[in-house]
Amino acid sequence: MILAATAILGGAAIALAQTANSDHGEPMDHAAHGREGHAGSLTLTEPGQGAFAALSEVVRVLEADPETDWSRVDLAGLRAHLVDMDRLVSDAVATETDLPDGLLMMATGDAETIATLRRMVPAHAVQLARDDRWTVDAAEVENGVELRVTSDDPGVVARITGLGFFGLMASQDHHREHHLMMALGENAHAH
Repeated sequence: MILAATAILGGAAIALAQTANSDHGEPMDHAAHGREGHAGSLTLTEPGQGAFAALSEVVRVLEADPETDWSRVDLAGLRAHLVDMDRLVSDAVATETDLPDGLLMMATGDAETIATLRRMVPAHAVQLARDDRWTVDAAEVENGVELRVTSDDPGVVARITGLGFFGLMASQDHHREHHLMMALGENAHAH
């Protein structure tokens, strides 16, 4: 019993001494921490997959803009989209078939993942199709979605196959603008 108490007290003393000698000995001042860094910047930098960071960044931008119409703000909708993004990256299973001119991809998963794929892939295919170097087709199929991306240019075909399903879903840097539009209650897929 005395040996156990000595070990616990000794360990606590060592931890206390280490804390006193480290930069983390003082409690964190969260208010001061929030003033550091990107104060005044109104550009988003978090494209997703860090749902809390993405939401936090959007809140910072909304609060910095005196013209924000808070009656239209929809952070719950943005959160649902960020959950979809995470589910797509973490839970979707993609099968890729090389084509002479590109790639045919079939993405599936459990029922929630299939619902996510059906919301996200067709919408993102529209974004991908804005790049006139390739042709993009997306279709719902029985167990998920099918995405076909092709090109007549061998260099672009190499890019398509290099990106694969997940790289194509992450390409076309529109995510930050898209997230801000969603948070503002705008139809992000209408643009």
